Amino acid sequence: MNRHTKLALMVAPFLILGGYIASDFYVEHQAKKNKLITLVPFGHCDVLNQKCILKSGEFEVNVFDENGITTVNSTFPLDKATFFIVDSNDEPTAYPLGMKESPYYWKNKTKLRSLISNKGDKAKLRLIASIKGGQYISEFYTQTLK
Repeated sequence: MNRHTKLALMVAPFLILGGYIASDFYVEHQAKKNKLITLVPFGHCDVLNQKCILKSGEFEVNVFDENGITTVNSTFPLDKATFFIVDSNDEPTAYPLGMKESPYYWKNKTKLRSLISNKGDKAKLRLIASIKGGQYISEFYTQTLK
């Protein structure tokens, strides 16, 4: 074995370890970059009857309203969430949601129940949920069935 082969065998473990650490930093940096991901409704949305699920891959958000308090429940912990009710002139009213018991549940008092309390009532809604630099957005309609 010549001296170059010996040197290569001695340096290789350090290069492997350095590459592993560098790739970890790269992946973490990529995860923190701002991303925009669209959430789409999974089936029919009925927020008042707790049947509104928005999905993007493995990430799911359940939107429901109980006694005038709109709640967002997600499969991953959120950093921030904002709920919008859009009127007939396409003007949104923002409701910043506050954390309930954990970062999986966010809530705020809204006027949604008064707008769609009758069977067949329909409303345009928007949701923006933030997770580590990723912005999950959705624009969807809810219609009361019962």
